[in-house]
Amino acid sequence: MINKPHNSIYTSMESWDLFFAEFMNIDIPTAVRIFLKRSVLENGIPFSMSLPKSEYKAERALRALQEISDTAQRNGISDMSLEEINEEIAAVRSKRVM
Repeated sequence: MINKPHNSIYTSMESWDLFFAEFMNIDIPTAVRIFLKRSVLENGIPFSMSLPKSEYKAERALRALQEISDTAQRNGISDMSLEEINEEIAAVRSKRVM
């Protein structure tokens, strides 16, 4: 067994090995061959290298959380404790017909 120095290059390559093996079911040499063949067919990089113009999911999620918070504030329930929230949930669930 060859002792490799522990640095980010080797660690990164090991991570890629795991990613391709587990999620793509191919090894890195095969992935590189696919990329190179596709690059020749596309006459360039075979994927877009620009950022999407639409907003990121995290920004939408933060805006949704803010909207929920604003709604709770308008309805006078923004200061409820976790215990009070759980009691409300239990009360609604107990009213359901099983």
